[in-house]
Amino acid sequence: MHPGNVIRTVSAPAALTLALTASHPSGRPPDALARNPFVLLAAMAVLALPLGWARTRPRPVLLVLLAEISVCAAAGLRLEQAWPLLLSAGLVLSHLTATRGRRDGLVAMAVTLLGVEIPWITVLVRERGWERMLVPGFLGLAVLVALSIMAAWLAGTSLRQQREYGEALRAHEAARAVTEERLRIARELHDMVAHSVGVIAIQAGAGHRVLRASPDQAEGALRTIEDTSRQTLRDLRGMLDIMRRADTGHGTGRDDVPRADELAGLDGLDRLAATTRAAGVEVDVRWHGVRGPLPPTVDHAAFRIVQESVTNVVRHAGVGRCRVAIERRPDALALEITDGGRGGGAGDGEGHGIPGMRERVALLGGRFSAGPCPGGGFRVSASLPLPGEAR
Repeated sequence: MHPGNVIRTVSAPAALTLALTASHPSGRPPDALARNPFVLLAAMAVLALPLGWARTRPRPVLLVLLAEISVCAAAGLRLEQAWPLLLSAGLVLSHLTATRGRRDGLVAMAVTLLGVEIPWITVLVRERGWERMLVPGFLGLAVLVALSIMAAWLAGTSLRQQREYGEALRAHEAARAVTEERLRIARELHDMVAHSVGVIAIQAGAGHRVLRASPDQAEGALRTIEDTSRQTLRDLRGMLDIMRRADTGHGTGRDDVPRADELAGLDGLDRLAATTRAAGVEVDVRWHGVRGPLPPTVDHAAFRIVQESVTNVVRHAGVGRCRVAIERRPDALALEITDGGRGGGAGDGEGHGIPGMRERVALLGGRFSAGPCPGGGFRVSASLPLPGEAR
C-alpha cells in the first residue's frame, strides 16, 4: 500500500478515537468503561476502526457508523456526546454522494437521517414518554441534526456535479480535438493530392494531343505523370505511416509522436517548381530577408499555401508563369503568389483551395487575402506570425 494511503487510513480512525474519548467523559459512561480508561480507549478505537475503509467502501462503512450510533444511544449516551460519530457519518455521506450516482446519494441521505434520528427518539420516548419530544430544546436539536445531514448531502451533490461537469467538458474537448484532426487530415489530403492530380491531368491531355505528331513530347508527358504519381504515393505513404504511428502511440513521450509537419516544408519548393514546370507553368521563387529554419507548423503551412496557389495557377489562370515571393520579417513570414492570368481562383465556386488556405492561416493567428489584381491576374497573400524563439 502506498505510504500516503496508509497515513490516511490510520489517521481517520485515530482522530475519531481521540474525539470520542474526549467527548465521552462529559456524560455518565457505563460503569465498566468508567472504571478502566484503557477499556474506554479500546472501545472507542473499535468504534473508529471502520473509517479506515471509508474511501473504498463508503456504503458498508456508513451502515456500520449508523449501527454504532444506535449502540451508543442504547448505552445511554446523549446525542451531544456522540458528535464525533455524527460528524464521521456526515463526511462518509458526502463522500458517497460525491462518488456515486444521484440515487445512491438520496438513499444514503434518507438512511442516515433515519439511522441518526430514530435511535435517540426511541430511547427518549422509552425513558421519558412522548411528552419529551415536544420540548423546544429537543426539537431544535433534532432539526439541527437533520439540517447537518442535508448539508452533508448537498456538499456531496455539489462535488458530484462539479465532477460530472468536468467529465462532460473533457469529453467535449476530446470530440472537438477529433473534429479538428479530421479537418487537418482533410486539408493535408486535399493539398497533397490536388496539385499532383492537376499536373497529371494536364500532362495526360498534352500527351494525348501530341502522341502521334510528337512522340518525344508525349514520352516526356508520360514521364512527368509517372514521376508525379510516384512522388504522390510516397507522400501518401508517409502521411499514413505518421498517422499509424501516432494512433498506436509508439514512442516514450509527447515529442516522440510524429506529426504531419514532417511531410513537407519550404525546402520542397524546388521539387514543387520542377513539377509545375513540367505542367507548363514556370514558378519564379524569390526569397527576401534571412533564410533560416522555421517552426515546423509555420514551415508546413507556408509550403501548403504556396502549393495550393501554384496549383490554382496551373488549373485556372491559363498562363505560363507565376511569381512566389517569400519574406522573413522580424515577427512574421510573408507569402505572396501572383500571376497574370484570368483573375479567377479555386474557392470561388465549390472548390476548397482558398477556404483551406484561409483556415490554415487562421489556425496560426495570421492574416490572409486572395483576389484579383487591379491590373489583371490573381494574388494570394498570407502573413504567418513567428513565435518569439524563432524570430
